[in-house]
Amino acid sequence: MTEPKKSDTTRRKILATGRALVLHGGFTGVGLSQILRESGVPKGSFYHYFPSKEAFGCALLHEYVGEYLLKFDALAEAPGTAGDRLAAYWDVWLDESAQEGLASRCLVVKLAAEIADLSDDMRRILDAGVEQLVARIAALLREGAEDGSLRPQADPMATAGGLYAQWLGAAILSKLARSEAPLRQARADTALRLDPQTP
Repeated sequence: MTEPKKSDTTRRKILATGRALVLHGGFTGVGLSQILRESGVPKGSFYHYFPSKEAFGCALLHEYVGEYLLKFDALAEAPGTAGDRLAAYWDVWLDESAQEGLASRCLVVKLAAEIADLSDDMRRILDAGVEQLVARIAALLREGAEDGSLRPQADPMATAGGLYAQWLGAAILSKLARSEAPLRQARADTALRLDPQTP
């Protein structure tokens, strides 16, 4: 196995540090000097890795979307019924054991409203990521209807989009209230809505 080049290692370090800072302070609230200081990279070298802060933001979101979809795919390919696998995804939003569920680390929750008016390139990256995720949820809804673990939906894509929107809204309300209650309500509502035994 080849060792990663120093430039690749530094670039990844800037992205990892930047993600943590952006999750805390938002995209516009975090300056380049803070990112470089926290990552231990000399000030003049940022533009060697990224031509602009927006390019950094695009790279950050590309990386985040790719990682998120890989995590979803790992859950979707696990053993069990489609209903079990989709339930595992909703449960990750809460992740009680770590006291830091998906909602608190979600860049869509943190940045969607901010970047929608700030950068069309960044907006498109997140929007495309959401579309891919919704398509994956819809695939599990179809599979669940076939294996009997989920209630059949007339339009799985529309249902998947509505469910993701509900969970995204619940995540935002949870951040506002500093309470998991909205997410728990979404979890209960989703379970009832998808229960194949619900009349």
